[in-house]
Amino acid sequence: MSNVDLSGVAKVYDDDLLAVEDVDLAVEDGEFLVMVGPSGCGKSTTLRMIAGLETATAGEIEIGDRVVNDVRPQDRDIAMVFQNYALYPHMTVRENMSFGLRLAEHDDGEIESRVEEAAELLEIPELLDQLPKQLSGGQQQRVALGRAIVRDPDVFLMDEPLSNLDAKLRTQMRTELQRIQEELGVTTIYVTHDQTEAMTMGDRIAILDDGELQQVAAPKTCYDRPNNEFVAGFIGSPSMNFFDVTATPTDDGVALAGTGFETNLPIDLPAGEYTLGVRPEDLAIATGDGHIDTVVDVVEPMGADNFIYLQPAEGSGEITARVDSEYHPEPGSTISLGFDPADVHFFGEDGERVPLDDEPKTVTTA
Repeated sequence: MSNVDLSGVAKVYDDDLLAVEDVDLAVEDGEFLVMVGPSGCGKSTTLRMIAGLETATAGEIEIGDRVVNDVRPQDRDIAMVFQNYALYPHMTVRENMSFGLRLAEHDDGEIESRVEEAAELLEIPELLDQLPKQLSGGQQQRVALGRAIVRDPDVFLMDEPLSNLDAKLRTQMRTELQRIQEELGVTTIYVTHDQTEAMTMGDRIAILDDGELQQVAAPKTCYDRPNNEFVAGFIGSPSMNFFDVTATPTDDGVALAGTGFETNLPIDLPAGEYTLGVRPEDLAIATGDGHIDTVVDVVEPMGADNFIYLQPAEGSGEITARVDSEYHPEPGSTISLGFDPADVHFFGEDGERVPLDDEPKTVTTA
């Protein structure tokens, strides 16, 4: 097993396209780190630089105690699992899993032992003599994982390996991947655009946007204390609601004035212009005078909950509330929404989080 360290890593393509900018990232030995962000944010490019499939324009990449910038991919002791399973159709599962070991001229007995152990771990020993065309998508993905596992690498690199699976199987394979990684204890860097995968799988998550690292922390930390407005809006489903507000300090806290609402909160916040963030699950239906008057647009039943999409009674924009499934207002009706002061987030004009009550600011790099 090995740690992976990136120091000032950047990637600029020939047409002066800056794909990754000055990334500092330390992945601990045995850690499961998930890199997540929207399409085009630079996460796959970063992974490919770690693998050696892309050359870093600047910075240093270290695996274990070796700087590997000039080391060939096959000599970096990594194994990569792609979105495309890339199985040889004319080879059996056993032959696909053992192919890399045979190229490396390992002993036949060792190859057979590694393949059998990986098949048991992946719960596919009965498939070893079948061809890929006889397998389901989930089974093919397990074979692709097995091909990586038998190499016994220092680091696993996974680039959206579950995106071709249906929703139910994707959920099942998320659990399986976590189990396998915990049993093997191998340092794993996993790339996805799916924030649900990031929140449920990673020991920590690294969030990128437009080639820049926005925050690296445990999933719950990113959810509870997002570093900036981008992270706040990206992590969590449905996304956080944002309101432009003006803050005026008072004797017992701060008065907030936004389009269509005014409220007082018992918090210490300097005077100024802010973006107020409130998650849909932290909005409550208010009795009497609510903080925000809204008009119901769409109610989306989700089983245990209802998602209510609303328009402000004054101004423009969209507000989302996540409420109990028993509450089902009629479209066009007017409701008032309130929130607990402990559940709000504030962001400055630069988009950065404004800590409250001496809350420490989460660092962007690790």
